[in-house]
Amino acid sequence: MQEFLMPVLLLVGIGLVAGIILVLAAKFMAVSKDEKYELVRAMLPGANCGACGFAGCDDYANKLVSGDVPANLCIPGGDTVVKGISSILGKEAVDVVPMTAVVACTGGCNTVEEKMDYRGRPSCVAASLFYQGQLACDHGCLGFGDCVKACKFGALSIQNGLAVVDKKRCTGCGRCADACPRKVIYMRPHASHIHVACINPESGKKVLKECKQGCIGCHKCEKVCPTGAIKLHGHLAWTFPEKCIHCYACVEACPVGVIHSCFYSGDENQPDLLKNQEPVVKEA
Repeated sequence: MQEFLMPVLLLVGIGLVAGIILVLAAKFMAVSKDEKYELVRAMLPGANCGACGFAGCDDYANKLVSGDVPANLCIPGGDTVVKGISSILGKEAVDVVPMTAVVACTGGCNTVEEKMDYRGRPSCVAASLFYQGQLACDHGCLGFGDCVKACKFGALSIQNGLAVVDKKRCTGCGRCADACPRKVIYMRPHASHIHVACINPESGKKVLKECKQGCIGCHKCEKVCPTGAIKLHGHLAWTFPEKCIHCYACVEACPVGVIHSCFYSGDENQPDLLKNQEPVVKEA
């Protein structure tokens, strides 16, 4: 009996000593957390989206408390979070510039030609690595939804082979833009209503061979804009939001319908002259 009892007692003794050591270590070696860190972390939304430029909310909270890091980097949190954090840290609150994702492509299943029957992995990254994808246009949306998978807020969807942004759900975190291998999706200020939904820099003749709805570099938008808010760089139109007065002359003038209005009806941040106006998106 004793030969069985001794090993059991020995194991119990070892466990007891180890437990006491762990308790003492936890008490005397514990790293005390900064009270400000706990308060700041509680203010952050916890999306861990990386829009602030840090690894996640925990990392950003640490940097806020320990260093001179701007408190307005949390785009999903908005001004409410910024004001709360600034109050905790005793800093002056600086407004967040609301951002939204924009898809710079209009090529869907009915507009862009296919150059091959791709049967590989249904991923934009995988398709782009295989002869730059199945589409004739080497610059447009591939439509496999890597951006949809990356978005934590359900703001992206694939409709008719093209990524579409639900601006009411978009928080401006930028994860979709990072996930897009062709950089078709990019971030811009929410107040910037006009954008060119094409990034194909080729000549108009070549663009039309690949897609029925791409920028053809016709200069019509540039000619009708009264403020110089849209100009051609090479064969592709580019917008300058700071000059735009939202007259929509460029939207109406575009013969292929690639200049779009980003704002949606019901947006409380619309300028007064745009209140109750329906979205303006010209069809091709």
